[in-house]
Amino acid sequence: MQEWNASLRSMTSMPKTVIVTGGSRGIGAGLVKAFLDRGYNVVANALEITTSNAFEPSDRLALVDGNIVEPATAAKIGEAATNQFKSIDALVNNAGIYFAKHFTDYTVDDLRSLASVNLEGFLLITQMAVKQMLAQNTGGSIVNVSAAQVNHPIAGINSSIAMMTKGGLEAVTRSLAMEYAEQGIRVNAVAPGEVDTSMHERQSKDFLKTRQPMGQVTEVKDVVEAIVYLTEAGQVTGEVLHVDGGAHLGKW
Repeated sequence: MQEWNASLRSMTSMPKTVIVTGGSRGIGAGLVKAFLDRGYNVVANALEITTSNAFEPSDRLALVDGNIVEPATAAKIGEAATNQFKSIDALVNNAGIYFAKHFTDYTVDDLRSLASVNLEGFLLITQMAVKQMLAQNTGGSIVNVSAAQVNHPIAGINSSIAMMTKGGLEAVTRSLAMEYAEQGIRVNAVAPGEVDTSMHERQSKDFLKTRQPMGQVTEVKDVVEAIVYLTEAGQVTGEVLHVDGGAHLGKW
């Protein structure tokens, strides 16, 4: 039945629908543009995406305001996808927060803040998407955004608690890839290093170049291309793809 449904979808040339969280700027905005360019229907979410002037809604782009830590936001995103586009075929869990401190300076409130977005938000939106994918019975793709520092800490960047939550995303990526393999739902992750976004606007590009052995600055497009690849790579699941110029390989 799954193969028959997939064939029917192909014959009717229905465009696939992808959800992008954190879609108003940086990597998220780059993803929205890339998927639209590739013919996808896109549901883009951010706290205030409708007033951010990042995008205008269209017959192929739905904009949904809301904090992903709230169950109502996941429900609104799901409704936008199924009401306007009739399906959910892919999800990119791009929304997340990050801040660095010495381990002994992190507070319980810091942990709760990081976990609420990076883990609870992931749980709510991903459960919604998986339920819809299972109902459609045509497979699907989920890509989570982790961080290269999960497996390769860098001296001077003290982000242990932030990486604890991102490491949780890598663990659940592998578990879900196995749990839903038979249903054709692929689950992967990208692990970027230092990316030239507004998060690093106060740092020079020359400094950012020292953060990876290739000596270049990772651009938004580099991460976007990796996510698009994983979204469309039909035989890739449970993979963590590093986009960090080789920083995860070790000391340089």
